[in-house]
Amino acid sequence: MGQLVFILGRSGTGKSYSMRNFPQDKIAVINVQGKILPFRGAAKIESTPTDNSAQIIKALEIYAKDYKSIVIDDYQYTMANEFMRRSAERGFDKFTEIGRHAWDIANKVRELPADVIVYIMCHVDRDDDGNEKIKTIGKLLDEKICLEGMSTIVLKTNVTDGEYSFFTQNNGKDTVKSPAGMFPSYAIENDLYYVDQKIRNYYELGEFVSDDQITAMDQEAKKDIEKEEKPKRRSRKAEKEKVNFENGVAIAEAASVEVEGDSFEEVMDQIEPEIKEPPKRKRRTATAEPTNVETPETPMVETPEEPKTEEAPRRKRRKTN
Repeated sequence: MGQLVFILGRSGTGKSYSMRNFPQDKIAVINVQGKILPFRGAAKIESTPTDNSAQIIKALEIYAKDYKSIVIDDYQYTMANEFMRRSAERGFDKFTEIGRHAWDIANKVRELPADVIVYIMCHVDRDDDGNEKIKTIGKLLDEKICLEGMSTIVLKTNVTDGEYSFFTQNNGKDTVKSPAGMFPSYAIENDLYYVDQKIRNYYELGEFVSDDQITAMDQEAKKDIEKEEKPKRRSRKAEKEKVNFENGVAIAEAASVEVEGDSFEEVMDQIEPEIKEPPKRKRRTATAEPTNVETPETPMVETPEEPKTEEAPRRKRRKTN
């Protein structure tokens, strides 16, 4: 079973650029958009330009015979281009078919030899809460299939101060992941060839470099970028403890000043430390209706008396002997 690796990132953050250090005879590219790769010597890399899912699957089968590393560049355009070609079609069946074609490509990797690594490069989609995932078309892949769940390794591109890198761990808002201890740091060099050698060494796939060689490469690949932690909401108890600590510091600093006085109370009156009040819990009060507002009295309307009707005399019953 082949190895599937996702490389996620926004446009211009270094997905295609990461292939620059790969030896030209050790990588094949399925170029979905048919665009020129952004580094010198890219024209000499074996490449197949197509966005047709059936042709991509066929190319995977052919390349796997001669190449151990294959890249599908800009995978989401296999879905986007098919959607645009079929935009005149009505109904939702086309979304099901588009999703199925995209799944067929990722699932095909399982049928390849175990030492073949397929890198799928794709843009990311961000929701209103800031969560990121692979950019897809329709709800089939989003609700029924998690594409990232089909892989053990998902990396994300990053650009900080003009330096390109890969993130290797989840930050709580994305789908990035990698096996424990595979990469030396949270951020590593934007170098797909290093990633390829690291994966082969970790899993001992086919021909791989020694542990000493990969250790030296790890030192060069490390990036000093720390993971951004989520801001934690401070509790009322923590706020109270902080205020009490600040009050203690204020009293200690004020008491260190030399003042004249015979008693503790006299000294405290002179130093006058700034004491803060700890936060108090606010109670919600129900909004009561104003009671001092005079409401206009409704005028009394006299209703006419109904005419009296005389009751008909009751019929007496005859006595029977």
